[in-house]
Amino acid sequence: MREEFCLLPMNSGNLNRCVDLFIETFSKEPWNDVYDSREQVVTFFENYRNNNYFLGYVLVKGEEVIALSLGERKPWIKGMEYYIDQFCVSREFQGNGIGSYFLNFIESDIRKEGMNAIILMTDRGFPSERFYKKNGFTECEEIIFLAK
Repeated sequence: MREEFCLLPMNSGNLNRCVDLFIETFSKEPWNDVYDSREQVVTFFENYRNNNYFLGYVLVKGEEVIALSLGERKPWIKGMEYYIDQFCVSREFQGNGIGSYFLNFIESDIRKEGMNAIILMTDRGFPSERFYKKNGFTECEEIIFLAK
């Protein structure tokens, strides 16, 4: 079954399909995000893509983008890490291992690129927390997230 999926870099050719998936996923439960316009999300993606450290992946089935990971290479004392800012799987494909498959695909690719870790933040108590912990991520209790 998994051979029908393909990992691709996020690029201008699949940007619109990524934006559609992002809006479709995050405008529903449990996130219920509200966007001023589709253009707002396009600009968000383009700003990421224009970053020198940008790294984005898409998982496609045929021509359909079914998962995406939007992030960047992050320098750290022990080398480069992949920071995932946004990660989602099409609601149609959630709950059947596609997200875990996608993460494994990404992890394999970043290792080939010489990166040594995947880091991310997620909302406590949301399904994403369980998903990441199920996939081997651990909470860094010595780190706090602050905003001003």
